[in-house]
Amino acid sequence: MVDVLIVEDDPMVAELNKKYVQMVPGFNLIANVSNGEQALHCIHDNHIDLILLDVFMPKLNGLELLQHIRISYPKIDIIMVTAACKTNEIQAALRLGVIDYIVKPFTFERLRTALVSYQERIRLLSSSKILNQHQLDDRIFAKPTYHNKGLPKGIDNQTLQKVREVIIQYNREFSMSHIVELISLSRISLKKYLDYLEELGELKSHLTYLSIGRPVKRYIYQNINYHLT
Repeated sequence: MVDVLIVEDDPMVAELNKKYVQMVPGFNLIANVSNGEQALHCIHDNHIDLILLDVFMPKLNGLELLQHIRISYPKIDIIMVTAACKTNEIQAALRLGVIDYIVKPFTFERLRTALVSYQERIRLLSSSKILNQHQLDDRIFAKPTYHNKGLPKGIDNQTLQKVREVIIQYNREFSMSHIVELISLSRISLKKYLDYLEELGELKSHLTYLSIGRPVKRYIYQNINYHLT
């Protein structure tokens, strides 16, 4: 099990990161903190394998925190999850040894790919004391390939991500009427996205029967926790 720390000052993004991490098998979320100083305290008090790290934070920003970690906790791995996309910021993070760099806004599939690739790397490095060039090229230094199966007609990736974020921020059972007020989509369009998220297994629905009128379909976002056996 990989012990994860999320360092993110935006509550909505932090919650999204938390949900995404919990949806990938083999990862255990230790804590979710909002600045670099809190992160250092958490690292001192807990075993951490991997940090999902933002750059823009109060008190101690992500790059400053990364410098501290490299000196005092060199065995901790870092995946940047940030809106910082200037080349000097990216280069600084890479020189400090981050293993992946994800720019906001991002999709669950992009983060999932980063986490799964990290798991594969750990398995490979722990399974053998010696690696040949083919193994290094194929499993460590290969450029990631993202397989896009294509979205259904009428589903836009950015809008899908926005619907996800609104649902996760709402953080309780809802009907379409609750969500349509929070996002600039028609009821017909929103239903397509809710149906698609239900098809993916991210939403679970049931009908609520009222004393008058038609039954109302209500949804709940699935906080899926996986455990390795």
